Amino acid sequence: MAFPLPRPQAPQLPQHLLRTIDCQQGAVRAVRFNADGKYLLSCGSDKSLKLWSVSRGTLLKTYSGHGYEVLDVDSSYDNSQICSCSSDKSVILWDVATGQVTRKLRGHAGKVNCVQFNEEATVILSGSIDGTVRCWDTRSRRFEPIQVLDEARDSVSSVKVVQHELLTGSVDGRVRRYDLRMGQLHVDFISSPITCVCFSQDGQCTLSSSLDSTVRLLDKSTGEMLGEYTGHKMKGYKLDCCLSSKDTHVLSCSEDGHVYCWDLVEGSLTLKLPVGKAVVQSLSFHPTETCLLTAMEGGVQVWGAEPEETEEDATAT
Repeated sequence: MAFPLPRPQAPQLPQHLLRTIDCQQGAVRAVRFNADGKYLLSCGSDKSLKLWSVSRGTLLKTYSGHGYEVLDVDSSYDNSQICSCSSDKSVILWDVATGQVTRKLRGHAGKVNCVQFNEEATVILSGSIDGTVRCWDTRSRRFEPIQVLDEARDSVSSVKVVQHELLTGSVDGRVRRYDLRMGQLHVDFISSPITCVCFSQDGQCTLSSSLDSTVRLLDKSTGEMLGEYTGHKMKGYKLDCCLSSKDTHVLSCSEDGHVYCWDLVEGSLTLKLPVGKAVVQSLSFHPTETCLLTAMEGGVQVWGAEPEETEEDATAT
């Protein structure tokens, strides 16, 4: 006799504040999980980059070398390297363990908004206000990029790469997808300046947020709009959007101090997370677990699905 399968549980959402980290690096411009989600990286307006333990909220290392505020960061798959970008027009490749600058990459004509490793961490991709995406070989000693993508007609605000595909969002209102293997470019016109783009975990869809306070889910291959998510406020800031680790929910920062979380399929607002009274500047969803990072003013908040057991709870049980 076969037992009935357990009823599928509703996906949990990161609605409990586990801890707040006072980063002490000016305004936090971006917050990112590392590849396995054990650590977080915070980008400061005081030119510094900091590495923290997620579970303890302790500072592990500070990386100093940029000449102006740090705007984005990414960590390599093996956690041995970090790449970051800044308003000082440079991209820096760091050695995580020593905190030393491995390479300082110059070539952009203006501030660099976004940066990302490819999956093998052999290439760094950086998008800038100068309208270009530059591809840098991390193993070469040459200082020129191996490729420059200059199709954008305005600032490149967001860059994501998965396998052989590169996704970019620009202030010119276009989401561009480069198939690097086939040498093809696909363009979707959104009509409002794009602030953030990302691929879904299954690789079938793209998500983009724009300054008309709308997040859109598009079918990657056809460009068909699968969902529109609204209710949040995004009018003048470059804010993040993302998908939950299992593609069940769409999340976005908002200028009203909340993180908005919608059901991906239904499009209904499932959770409105009250972070604080200022603009939620950045967010990052854990690669596998139900855990969320948010950044507001000078702090980073860590959110989980369950309230964390305190030591008193553990001893009482």
